[in-house]
Amino acid sequence: MNLTAKEINKYLKEVEKKKYNSQVVFCPSALYLPYFLGHDFAVGIQNVAAYENGAYTGEISASQAKSMKISYAIIGHSERRGYFQETDEVVATKLRLALKENLKVILCIGETLEERDSLSTYKVLKKQVKAALQGIDKNDIAKVTIAYEPIWAIGTGRVPSNTEIEDTVSFLKDMVRELLHVEIPVLYGGSVTDENIQTLNKIPNVDGYLVGGASTKIEKFNKIIEVVVTQ
Repeated sequence: MNLTAKEINKYLKEVEKKKYNSQVVFCPSALYLPYFLGHDFAVGIQNVAAYENGAYTGEISASQAKSMKISYAIIGHSERRGYFQETDEVVATKLRLALKENLKVILCIGETLEERDSLSTYKVLKKQVKAALQGIDKNDIAKVTIAYEPIWAIGTGRVPSNTEIEDTVSFLKDMVRELLHVEIPVLYGGSVTDENIQTLNKIPNVDGYLVGGASTKIEKFNKIIEVVVTQ
């Protein structure tokens, strides 16, 4: 929930100066989504409703997003789970509705500091992944990317070590392979910045990044993209 119309206009002028590809996904506030469509990059919505349609004032359905030629939906972001009390069941419902509309899904999972300190990280992540993905058709699983975002690292400047991230990503990939017999890409999100991206990008098994605050500054976001594409 950042940037005014004036700021978005300035942001887009900088975006239009660069060449991106479909591996770059911009997920602006829903109000600004139409202005990001029609470029070389992909566009995603930050959330979808847990309902197909109907009288749910202020909500946006997966089918509405798809009808606007939006490609991606972020589901289960920690802020949705935390501020709006979205349970694993709600996240699973939203994910299924998004997949039904053939949207690609970025499924966010992550543990709190308390869960981390109690050595429950893997238990929490497994529970979140199983609740969201169990019973999903293999063809639909191919449209899902997991974003591991340790809640304690989001917007705090605290970032797990590369080894910690690598171990957790390996756990997630192994778990999905065991549960569903498929390979799934995993992103890292949590205080990703233009200053630490060179270090983070050395992690061999991370398939990309979910960038939060740094993405609202286009010059910083461009630096991050450049590192990921060229390093």
